[in-house]
Amino acid sequence: MMLFLAASASASTADELRSKIDAQNQKIKDLEQEIARYEAELISIGKNKTTLESEVARLDTSRKKINADISVTQQKITSATLEIESLGGQISDKELRAETARQAILESMRSLQRAADATLVEKFFGADDVATLWEDADRLLSLQNRMDTEIVELHEVREALAEDRDAVSEQKSTLSAFQSVLVGQRAVLDQNRKEQAALLQQTKSKESEYQKIIEAKREARAQFEQELNEFESQLAFTLDPSKLPSPGSGVLQFPLDRSFMQRCAERERTFKNLYCITQYFGDTAFARSGAYNGKGHNGVDFGAPAGTAVLAALSGTVVATGNTDAFPGCYSYGKWVLIKHANGLSSLYAHLSYIAVGANDSLPTGAVIGYSGNTGYSTGPHLHFTLYASEGVQLLKLGDLKAKTNCAQAVVPVAPTSAYLNPLSYL
Repeated sequence: MMLFLAASASASTADELRSKIDAQNQKIKDLEQEIARYEAELISIGKNKTTLESEVARLDTSRKKINADISVTQQKITSATLEIESLGGQISDKELRAETARQAILESMRSLQRAADATLVEKFFGADDVATLWEDADRLLSLQNRMDTEIVELHEVREALAEDRDAVSEQKSTLSAFQSVLVGQRAVLDQNRKEQAALLQQTKSKESEYQKIIEAKREARAQFEQELNEFESQLAFTLDPSKLPSPGSGVLQFPLDRSFMQRCAERERTFKNLYCITQYFGDTAFARSGAYNGKGHNGVDFGAPAGTAVLAALSGTVVATGNTDAFPGCYSYGKWVLIKHANGLSSLYAHLSYIAVGANDSLPTGAVIGYSGNTGYSTGPHLHFTLYASEGVQLLKLGDLKAKTNCAQAVVPVAPTSAYLNPLSYL
């Protein structure tokens, strides 16, 4: 009776927890829809001419989106915590069942031992009649069968218990990952506030001052590109395709949050593609218009609002991270991460608002390495994604490239033209 009451109470608690988990998942779904609305609003703002007013509006809307991102992560943390609690209840229930089965097996073994201690002659002469003897034999056989069943049940419960404990371990890892994500998202929010305060201080709320800043960035960016292109064109490197994965092999995954990439399919009319790509690799129309000093675009740009999680496109080791914004007047990659993969490829993620990894970190595919942003020279928040043949890329302090440059102390990945690869060939 007590076991029945305990089981009933456990079932009631499990149902309550499942109800809470379902409620949390609904909150997450609602917040994801809110984030999608903010993303659509940011795309609309980005279509217009960049003015001080539009930039302030973008930062305000970005802040709302990042706050919603934080809320989603907090709800996921709550949901994961409830899942752990639910699994803990299931483990307690299974441990009780396992102990009950174990005690039943012990009692059965004791009964069998007592039966075995009596000799066949004793059983024969101790029985009132032959029928009683056969009844005793049947009870003994039934006892053996029941013990066999209890042993099987105990094995099954122990296997289920091991699975539940593995699930708890997995949920704890998920919880830890969410907590790390929350730290990054809050840092992005702080960065957003600082960026807006600095912008208003620099421009003193005057459009003319804002346009002067934009023009100065354009000139500094053009200078940087020219210096880098001249240097890279002189580097000698012969690409060996046999050391790389075959194009079209799909060895890379898209380097942005999966839920964001799924929403990109709904924005095909805006981006003219399914992946929120704003600039393709190589000799694009934009490159031919005079951008990149006529050398072509060395990566792929994804139009991602600030605070979108950036993921490692493939497992690998972080070679280095950097921030060219740490050097006034150096308008380049901004915050960047370079990862070397085991298959001859290396990938660069640039214009980040926050970097979540450090040099020598070993990363699995899909690990969060940071968040998209607008650092460096950028015409709007996006992720710049470059792919190299690892043998061709090196880290270079730009002062070693040219004595007079605003980026003298900045370190960035540099590669000969032939070492740049089209990321879309491997996604």
